[in-house]
Amino acid sequence: MKLSKKSWLIITIGIFIIVAVGLWTVNSQQVNEQKQLKDKLNTAELKLNGFQTGQLSHRQDELEEQLSQTLSQSETARTILSQPIGSIAISSIIFDIAAANSVNITEISSSGLASEELAGLTCSVLPLTAKVEGDLTDLVNFITKLNGELENGVVKSVEISVPEMTDEKTSATIQMVIYTYQGG
Repeated sequence: MKLSKKSWLIITIGIFIIVAVGLWTVNSQQVNEQKQLKDKLNTAELKLNGFQTGQLSHRQDELEEQLSQTLSQSETARTILSQPIGSIAISSIIFDIAAANSVNITEISSSGLASEELAGLTCSVLPLTAKVEGDLTDLVNFITKLNGELENGVVKSVEISVPEMTDEKTSATIQMVIYTYQGG
């Protein structure tokens, strides 16, 4: 079958229209993508221009301070956790005496082991500070028992606070020292 010139012309125009529409579609997609990329670039440039290095420096200072605090807290925790087992046993005895005398220990702390010479012997010394609450009679009994039951310890000082208001509890701060012979 032979096609006439008119048919060839219509087919050529049809193909041309199809190619033109295809090229126009591809071109418009590329123009849209370029527009979106330019918008993103402009947004990024605005953010970058608005972001000042002073803010970064300030944030770095904040983070360094936070790190310093965290390291300090970590060191404090290490110190507490590295206390010798003897101080844990002593704490247990103190809590037992407190329970037997109906007083509540609200805080117990130690500055750690030290060495001291006692009557010509080198001893390990564990200073303790305890804060307790309870009735005045119970507090006095507790302090007396501490001196009696801790054979290697001595109560150095006691500060008792008796409140004026009747609904508050009487409290005491007790400073004591536990001695352990090092030998040698």
